[in-house]
Amino acid sequence: MNIINPATEEVIRILQEDDKVTLNKKYELLKAGQLQWSKKNLTERLAVIHRFYDLLGAEQEVLAGILTSEVGKPLQQSRNEINGAKTRIQWMMNNAEKYLSDEWVTDTEELKEKISYDALGVVCNISAWNYPYLVGVNVFIPALIAGNTVMYKPSEYATLTGLEIEKLLKKAGLPDAAFQIAVGGKLVGEELLDMDFDGYFFTGSYQTGKYIYEKVALKMVPCQLELGGKDPLYVADDVNDVAAVAGGTADGAFYNNGQSCCAVERIYVHEKVYEEYVTAFLKEVQSWKKGLPTEEGVYIGALTRKEQLEVLEGQVADAVAKGASLLTGGKRGAGEGYNFEPTVLSNVTNDMKVMQEESFGPIIGIMKVKDDNEAIAMMQDTTYGLTAAVYSRGSDRAERILSQIDSGSGYWNCCDRVSAGLPWSGRKHSGIGSTLSHQGLRAFTKPKGWHMRG
Repeated sequence: MNIINPATEEVIRILQEDDKVTLNKKYELLKAGQLQWSKKNLTERLAVIHRFYDLLGAEQEVLAGILTSEVGKPLQQSRNEINGAKTRIQWMMNNAEKYLSDEWVTDTEELKEKISYDALGVVCNISAWNYPYLVGVNVFIPALIAGNTVMYKPSEYATLTGLEIEKLLKKAGLPDAAFQIAVGGKLVGEELLDMDFDGYFFTGSYQTGKYIYEKVALKMVPCQLELGGKDPLYVADDVNDVAAVAGGTADGAFYNNGQSCCAVERIYVHEKVYEEYVTAFLKEVQSWKKGLPTEEGVYIGALTRKEQLEVLEGQVADAVAKGASLLTGGKRGAGEGYNFEPTVLSNVTNDMKVMQEESFGPIIGIMKVKDDNEAIAMMQDTTYGLTAAVYSRGSDRAERILSQIDSGSGYWNCCDRVSAGLPWSGRKHSGIGSTLSHQGLRAFTKPKGWHMRG
């Protein structure tokens, strides 16, 4: 398997993919080691995770460089991702005992009732490339804390980072029999779906998630899917500072080249502030530095996947053909690498691909609406349900709007963010199940009810 630097198109490493034989050996190792790992008390398991947390900080610069080399994101954004992963791990370590310990429901002389939380067993984590640290620690960290062993398959576009994660976990004292990495692409993923895991946790596209869900359904084991979105944002007419809102929401749309599950993917703006907003938004986008992601100050790097260039070109062509105005960008960047110019489209309508199909790239459509009701109707017009955002002076107005949007997260005067203490979940085609928060810790357990008379 060739590992290609998307910024230079150079092969930076060649790896040997796993096959059925090597995957089965790794699975049997994890199966044999699960009981031993789960029998360690929570304090012992947390000590290993804490050492991993420390190693992420100590080796941050090397890890960020490797991440940038294989996914193309600017170096500072790679550093930010590792820092964000540490923040989530810290929350999990601080709250694991609270949410994984036995929970007493009734405690009288006649009757005692409690809930215990047992590990699922051996879990399979098929992860994503856009934020391999962040989406990875959402799954394998709470899984390990809860006493599971983990088969971790990083995306084929982020395998070097996956190998670094494995190395640091083992350096932190995690047994080989508690964590194994599956190296490869689609065929390796197919093999994993045929194996007898006690739970499947996937992050990626709706199409792949639907396929996985259908494939493993007969196993009757937990299957959580963190999928994509077409996340809407509404700018009301009462915002205090239109230019500031434009700058912040542009970042929400284009950070990590728009390759974020919760990136702003379509924007609706009240007609009273539409022209001012679009002008400020365009100014912000055109101010960003583009170039090699290893150069300091670069905001727009390379796309990770070459195939996405064609998707973005198709969305631009479709929008322009249907009457949209192309304000900037709209084509591939010059020179080597999988580059696409930051693209802003105005005068869009909701029937355009750019407003309906996940873009996962540096492109945004901005649509004028006459009032809140039209904004709500447009925001609801989607098969996805990951996040939705409203910018308005008043929280009551924002909450009234957001309460009518079927999404897993709602944002008032912010966007494109995730908090470890809140559940990260999608609705409709954006997924099923939750990571993060207490729900994310317990997602890797089987609850047992205890009824005890004595």
